[in-house]
Amino acid sequence: MIKIFDGAMGTMLQAAGLKPGACPEQFNLENPAAVTAIHRQYVEKGADIIETNTFGANRIKLSHYGLRDKVREICHAAVGAARAACNSDTKVAGSVGSTGKLIAPLGELSFDEAVDVFKEQIGAMAEAGVDYIIIETIIDIQEMRAALLAAKSVTDKPVICQLAFGSDGRTVTGTDPQTAAILLEAMGADIIGANCSLGPAQLLPVVQAMAEATDRPISIQPNAGMPELIQGKTVFPMQPDEFASWAPKLAEAGASIIGGCCGTTPEHIAAVAKALQAYTPKERPVSERAKTTALTSRSRTVFLGPAYPPVLIGERINPTGRKVLAAEIKSGSWQMVKKDALEQVQAGAGILDVNMGVPGIDQAQAMAEAVTELSMLIDVPLAIDTTDPAALEAGLKAYPGRALVNSVSAEPDRIKEFLPLAKKYGAAILCLPIGTDGVPQTAQERVEVARKVVEAALEAGFRRKDLLLDPLVLTVAADAEAAKETLNTLRLYRKEFGFPTVMGLSNVSFGLPCRPLVNAAFCTLALDAGLDAPILNPFDATLRDAMNAALVLLGHDKQGQSFSLKYSGASVTGATLGTGQGMPGAVGAGAGTASAMTGSTAVVAEEGDVLSKIRRAVIRGEKETIITLVKEAVEQAIPAIEITEQGLTAAMTEIGEAYGAGRVFLPQVMLAAETMRAAFQTLKTELPTQAVTSKGRVLMATVKGDIHDLGKNIVAALLENNGFTVIDLGKDVPAETIVAQAEAQQADIVGLCALMTTTLPEIDKTIAALKKAGVPSLTMAGGAVVNNEYATQAGADGYAPDAVSAVKLAQKLMQLKG
Repeated sequence: MIKIFDGAMGTMLQAAGLKPGACPEQFNLENPAAVTAIHRQYVEKGADIIETNTFGANRIKLSHYGLRDKVREICHAAVGAARAACNSDTKVAGSVGSTGKLIAPLGELSFDEAVDVFKEQIGAMAEAGVDYIIIETIIDIQEMRAALLAAKSVTDKPVICQLAFGSDGRTVTGTDPQTAAILLEAMGADIIGANCSLGPAQLLPVVQAMAEATDRPISIQPNAGMPELIQGKTVFPMQPDEFASWAPKLAEAGASIIGGCCGTTPEHIAAVAKALQAYTPKERPVSERAKTTALTSRSRTVFLGPAYPPVLIGERINPTGRKVLAAEIKSGSWQMVKKDALEQVQAGAGILDVNMGVPGIDQAQAMAEAVTELSMLIDVPLAIDTTDPAALEAGLKAYPGRALVNSVSAEPDRIKEFLPLAKKYGAAILCLPIGTDGVPQTAQERVEVARKVVEAALEAGFRRKDLLLDPLVLTVAADAEAAKETLNTLRLYRKEFGFPTVMGLSNVSFGLPCRPLVNAAFCTLALDAGLDAPILNPFDATLRDAMNAALVLLGHDKQGQSFSLKYSGASVTGATLGTGQGMPGAVGAGAGTASAMTGSTAVVAEEGDVLSKIRRAVIRGEKETIITLVKEAVEQAIPAIEITEQGLTAAMTEIGEAYGAGRVFLPQVMLAAETMRAAFQTLKTELPTQAVTSKGRVLMATVKGDIHDLGKNIVAALLENNGFTVIDLGKDVPAETIVAQAEAQQADIVGLCALMTTTLPEIDKTIAALKKAGVPSLTMAGGAVVNNEYATQAGADGYAPDAVSAVKLAQKLMQLKG
């Protein structure tokens, strides 16, 4: 049966007397009867589930109104107001919105603090008696992870997780619906979906993608189209009947809970309920993809199993036997780790193994820092390789994706310590057949030991698709039967369990000459025996050639198309971008963000003059190396303007183009921008007489009545890092203040942001006030509820749908100013 959600709350509150700029959640205390009356309208029109008026009832948001200590009181009042409107069968969902801040490293809010903030709000609503927790309108998967962890720690109520997607089908920080569904399901979300930002037509493919990726129920709450400015008022154009006509289509695509967001009214919900009366729900089949083992990064999913090509796991981020790398990690430098990561992805790695096993360091801190750096830099999933429970949790907590835990043995302590952590953070686990009796020698013995880990994991609540198996690889120099036993183990694993298999290759050749040749031959045999993901050195050309040939022979590279391209000399750099699968048709063909931005081979990436190196360093986000490179350019007497234009600006132009094409996402853009800022600061120090002039003065503000400044802060950061001088007035800024400051600061551009439908009219009021006062500043507008048509009607000189577009627009507007 399809359940019906309610519709918008903010516009209804204003109609009930909430003053512009007032705290919507405080209305629960000041006028609970009015809030109940709004809920009652939705119930009478057919809503099965109503949401509490608590979207911004966390202490960070409430502190803007001086209500930081009122979280519990407001949440209890809100639940009471909703419950008073219910019929006997109406359910109440406790609404949880964003904190309004990005979690580090994208922002300044720590992950632990975010979890604590959400715990307070969710705990209060659970205590007050809600039936569901709904975490909604979230634009960053890391914040959603924090909120979901908080919910699971304080209540056993079902949790609904709804992200906000843009017109490109991704969240602001780059997560697609498939990746989100896989990750959130693994972390224990009970219902997964989307709301806000888009209308029903645009959210239909989001529902379809989620339904293909998960067996969880899907909820969807579209806007009533995109807003328009009509006679000075914000209007969502989609009428109830048109909006409701999409409800059966959304249900057919897989949605089982349907409601409305911005611009929807009780009449819209009544029309949805009527449209679904004639719809006969069908049992949604579980797709094969939803049954498949998958790992994710923030923005990419990699599937593992017999139906998919083998995935190469890069082994290089491991200090064992690498003294220089160990020394760098110990010193706190991540330059070599990041370089190895980028080049392994370029060489064809679809997953990277991360090990911080350096004696004498805080491995938990090192793992957290390494994972944080890598999650900003590359888009392939990570395997957290450690024997330290603290390091494991640090890595899993920091990672905005679904990682692989490498590994969990049958030893009681490992099972006791590692399984709960992997379960908590939604990780997959690699089951290692080592028990208290040591390493089993035969394939059958390994199967029995592995079975103990599998049974313990299933008993702990893991699903079969959460489990992978390691067959163990011993050296043939010490045991002539070692390789054969590993191959037999792979075959038995496939027969007994059917789980994907992962193993390191290099042990097999230890002590032998010409090790790459032995490893390559063993890899080919192992792939035929059922190996799904070898852990190896992606820079080993012999291994890569062997894998490429094996992919053809095993039918994964159809008709040898990728093989032919690679070995005929044709360039295939970046050919696999957007495939959603970590392993390209030919190893070394280039995979993911790194290959798209850095060239076809690791060797080429290090060649070129110093300006080329500066450009690549910015693109790759190498904050550690950019300072040295800029100093090198200065020593070569290259003028500051040339360094800026041919090195720094050229790099950001390339990043911007890649962002626009969907090859990189906000984390990579922000990392590049931070690197560019470090370069600018170095230039100012090294060449004070050639100080780089500002590209323009931009005054930024979120308009009056709107306390959501997350998007504005991202824009301000990118503008500043791209050489603009930014004057940030903050949030909830009256038009008269913006006018006065634009004049006083001699702003070239005024950037206005609105994220609430109720505050949209403040954009046109502010622009009108600027023009009336004769302020010569050009204006640009943006925000989640703003579109190009609205910005044009409001009189803005330009519209920026995202932060990267805002930088380009600012550059264009400065050209217009001459």
